[in-house]
Amino acid sequence: MASAVTDDTGRGAGRRPGYGQLLRTPGAWTFLLPGFAARQPFAMLTIGIVLLVQDTTGSYGRAGAVAAVTGVSMALFAPQGGKLADRFGQHAVLLPGVIVHAASVSALTALALADAPLWVLFAAAVPTGASVPQIGPMVRARWAAKLDGSPLMSTAAAFESVTDELTFVVGPVLATALCTGVHPAAGLIAEAGLTLAGGLLFAAQRRTQPRAVRAAAAGTGTRVSALSVPGVRVLVVAFLGIGSVFGGMQVSLTAFSEEIGNPGANGLLYGVFAAGNMLAGVACGAIAWKSGPRRRMVIGYAGLTLTASLLWSAHSLALLAVLGLLAGLCIAPPLISGYTLVDALVPASARTESFTWLTGAVALGQAAAVTVAGQLADAYGARAGFLVPLVGTVLAMITLVALRSRLTPRASGHVAARGVSGMDHRPRVTVD
Repeated sequence: MASAVTDDTGRGAGRRPGYGQLLRTPGAWTFLLPGFAARQPFAMLTIGIVLLVQDTTGSYGRAGAVAAVTGVSMALFAPQGGKLADRFGQHAVLLPGVIVHAASVSALTALALADAPLWVLFAAAVPTGASVPQIGPMVRARWAAKLDGSPLMSTAAAFESVTDELTFVVGPVLATALCTGVHPAAGLIAEAGLTLAGGLLFAAQRRTQPRAVRAAAAGTGTRVSALSVPGVRVLVVAFLGIGSVFGGMQVSLTAFSEEIGNPGANGLLYGVFAAGNMLAGVACGAIAWKSGPRRRMVIGYAGLTLTASLLWSAHSLALLAVLGLLAGLCIAPPLISGYTLVDALVPASARTESFTWLTGAVALGQAAAVTVAGQLADAYGARAGFLVPLVGTVLAMITLVALRSRLTPRASGHVAARGVSGMDHRPRVTVD
């Protein structure tokens, strides 16, 4: 790591390497293009479930509950998939995973259309969420393997955040358009097809798998659990709060659009929210920061909490679009900072697992938010659902501020890293 993260005061902070230099990294495009296609379904799944189940049951609460089971399952199983990917390789995990996921989504769709009981939908939602392919963490792990110790790592974290948010611009809009314009099940059918095609293409790029994965698979080195690192646990809590924003926005924006008699506006509103996140991600990657990622995360999270506190007060489409844009702008900084910190906190052998813990935390926070916001929207109206992002970010902000000292790399973390590779050539990283 380099200038952008090495000095809290900015001393020695040079020019940040740009996106052009990052994209000229040898072999990058071989996993970026299929990775982008394969991660689209992740942004389509929750909203596709909400729209289909709400259409078949007439209840946002039930729709949110089914989506929540999917999110909880993903949050619980994603880190285990990350461990397997670190140990056996991404290819070995993805091949069966995408097939199981496509089959599970198809089953859930058929059961919802057949008006199956709620408990049956819950049962089908478990394998649907558990098998969600963790393409984003796998792409991040490939960047980390290629750029270990490089100033480009922070730029890569920003680039991945932009890619994620472009996904959340395209995915929900596409799913909403298919569900409202073609058939309520069309969004989930498209999600299953994209997962299968994109996932298989990404899995085929075996040459860019992280070398640490192959070493671990061969039985060399010492395995270190990502969750045993205190800083990762703090980041998990912070990302739970970010997930509460995503989930609360998805359900509440859908309910708000229905209330005003313009259900198609849901995709536009969520697209504006995600576009704000994407624009902030682009800016974060282009700026040569004079502060470290830990401080940027705390400051960015404070802005997110403040913006989330205003969402419930929106009473018009235009005002909600503006507040959604502001909320989106405030999400990217803590997300990018969190992913950047992972590279400094954990050894190479646990990177994929670490990234999946963070992704799983977002999914779990989203699942809880979808459930609670759905119940509030059913009982008190759409605006009540926006209280969920406020509560989630406030609780996470308190935890982040109280335990921010744990986001500093310890000597033991570097010893663990040396235990895996035999030596540690990475420069010391100061995260404040």
